[in-house]
Amino acid sequence: MEIRQITQDKQRYLDLLLLADEQEDMIHRYLHRGHLFVLTQEDKTLAVAVVTDEGEGICELKNLAVEPAVQGQGYGKQMVEFLASHYKAAFHTMLVGTGDSPATLSFYHKCGFSESHRIPNFFTDYYRHPIVEECVLLRDMVVLKRSLQRREGDS
Repeated sequence: MEIRQITQDKQRYLDLLLLADEQEDMIHRYLHRGHLFVLTQEDKTLAVAVVTDEGEGICELKNLAVEPAVQGQGYGKQMVEFLASHYKAAFHTMLVGTGDSPATLSFYHKCGFSESHRIPNFFTDYYRHPIVEECVLLRDMVVLKRSLQRREGDS
């Protein structure tokens, strides 16, 4: 398994990015300014992530997607842990914005994120059609945060 940053031809990963953010113009809002990472195994791309610099020591995980055939096998968590380690020297906090979907929130909580705040009506204001995940109509964006600083007992 290898995780590497992609600096050229980021568009070739659009199909996978669309799994996590289903409106292409929303992806274009951050893809050009974000750092794109891919997790590959035996030359097959299994996961992608985009991280942006939001200023004042804060970075944001804008997109995290795992190929459907390998979801639930730990690749998303491996990507999050890689990114947290990669960015801890330059940033003190990582944010991620997501919908109010129970499985997604549970995943991020298991990755060390906690709720920071909500952006009311984000999905209804910025997306052209309703987005439903796990039978939940997404309205507000739930913004989660994770400290990237070393904690007592970390090695």
